[in-house]
Amino acid sequence: MSTPPRVFIYGFGPYRQFRANITARIIRSLPRDPLLKRKIFPVRFHRRQFVGALERIRPDMILGLGQSARRRIEVETRAANRRRARAADAPKPIAANGPAWLKTTWLPKLGRGAGPSQNAGDYVCNFSMYVMLDHLRRRKLETPYAFVHIPHDCEWQKAAAAVARILRGVRARHRTRRAQRK
Repeated sequence: MSTPPRVFIYGFGPYRQFRANITARIIRSLPRDPLLKRKIFPVRFHRRQFVGALERIRPDMILGLGQSARRRIEVETRAANRRRARAADAPKPIAANGPAWLKTTWLPKLGRGAGPSQNAGDYVCNFSMYVMLDHLRRRKLETPYAFVHIPHDCEWQKAAAAVARILRGVRARHRTRRAQRK
């Protein structure tokens, strides 16, 4: 009998003019579950905080959440090898010899009102995505990875319900696969 997957869900704390981050509120609202590992990262370009979490937790699946200024909830399909702290700064590569783009490996369905995105920006959300996807790629780990951007002004209960649906889908898929093996 296989055990349900360990899911690592992460978001971010406050930054710039935002005294709160919707992703932190969503993560704190999730029910306790020994198979759900959560982390709220400080908003900073610090590779070790992201890689260290992966090495400690060793998740079976990863779901990142980021706050955005967009109009709808969006599932990111790729991370760019670029970063910058301010829009006025010139972008810099995250990994000097790394690929220009790394594709996410899991695209959860969020239903009506949500959609895909091919541009995670060049701030810390994109940085976290690229660093984690690059770590998984280099270690040849096939850990499903998804990232969802949530508008900062979204009703947090609506966003939390969308995240809960993703997590329920993970559990349901696992139960279905386990039943098919019997």
